[in-house]
Amino acid sequence: MLRLVSGLLLAIAIAFPSAGAQDFQRGPARSPHGPLSIPCLSCHSATSWTPVRAVPEFKHNSETSFSLRGLHENVQCRLCHTKLVFSDAGTKCADCHADIHRRQFGARCDECHTVAGWRVGVDAIRAHQNRFPLLGAHSMAECDSCHKGAAGAQYTGLNTECASCHLKNYQQASTVNHQAAGFPLDCRQCHGLDGWRLRKFDHTQFTHFQIDGAHASLECSACHAGGRYTGVATDCFGCHARDFASAASVDHVKAGFPRDCTSCHSTAGWKGAQFDHGALTKFQLTGAHVRVECTSCHVSGRFAGTRADCYGCHVGNYESVKNPDHVKSSFPTDCASCHTTTTWLNATFNHTLARFPLTGAHTQVSCTQCHVGGQYAGISSQCSNCHLPNYQKTTNPNHLTAGFPQDCMLCHTTAQWAGGKFDHSTKTTFPLTGSHVPLAC
Repeated sequence: MLRLVSGLLLAIAIAFPSAGAQDFQRGPARSPHGPLSIPCLSCHSATSWTPVRAVPEFKHNSETSFSLRGLHENVQCRLCHTKLVFSDAGTKCADCHADIHRRQFGARCDECHTVAGWRVGVDAIRAHQNRFPLLGAHSMAECDSCHKGAAGAQYTGLNTECASCHLKNYQQASTVNHQAAGFPLDCRQCHGLDGWRLRKFDHTQFTHFQIDGAHASLECSACHAGGRYTGVATDCFGCHARDFASAASVDHVKAGFPRDCTSCHSTAGWKGAQFDHGALTKFQLTGAHVRVECTSCHVSGRFAGTRADCYGCHVGNYESVKNPDHVKSSFPTDCASCHTTTTWLNATFNHTLARFPLTGAHTQVSCTQCHVGGQYAGISSQCSNCHLPNYQKTTNPNHLTAGFPQDCMLCHTTAQWAGGKFDHSTKTTFPLTGSHVPLAC
């Protein structure tokens, strides 16, 4: 081969003797790759332009503005450099990679993917900066658990309501049958983002039964036995029938207590019950009655049918009192006629009830002056019943010899005895007129 080339060169020299040697030097070659500052031998061999060297002496990471990392390291050059002018190759993801997401995210593949591979876990796009941030258990879910169909799935415009993904969880819930209970489809009203375990349930809003006091610390199953949530009674007796029936301190059944526990108890606890005696029994506890133990009136735990009149409890007091003797005097059995609930002492009797109002000097007289020997019943209301001795002893004028009537009120008043006035005109058949009026009797 070398002999052939030498022979050709010798023939040319003989044919063109006047040409200089410089006329046969090839001018600078024009690279099809555009302006490159590296020698051809960095990639090609002296044998042929193709194939290029297995390991080109070209540092893509330092000699270009596009570093080859991850899966890009093993990609053949011509897969990205489809034209011989290397500088015409794009540096954006979309320049090489088709958008299989149907333009749902734009051309920035690197917002979700990395050069390590196309497969993406939620941890790589943890921010999920859109109208549905990934929080709690959502941050650990695989993308296709919500975006069915992997790369070709729908990513934009998805429904963000819980039921759009968790309807089956709602329908298949076994601890509480959500459908039967009529629970809302918005899972967030009861559950948190960290898991299905119950976080909160607005019992007042959904059941109209407020949970407070001791109720707040109860497990749901304490009231919802057997997982029954619909049709559960909201009255106290619905849950506390056994407490009502087994109450030992006061037999509620025997006493005929109302089944509404809130009449006496609060949700804080069973102890410290408060019974509104006035509202529930129509017998207001006042004065000394407030401090009396229930058993003082409700003997042997008897509450229903207890008499509300004074005599029902105070018959012993009524019969034993001697000052005055209530039984002998036939006093009314309504203690409130004279006594108050504050104390038995200093009783006051409304004498008007005896059809004899006390007026004038009568109001200052002790009871025993009229009611001699403790006699109260059958006492005459006539003046002479008490004042006959006064009638008989008086001499100015002598009532007996004058034949005056024994009705003291004809001349006297209850204010005083002195200064009695006799109406001669109305009490006799001889009216005093003229000079008779100033005459002494």
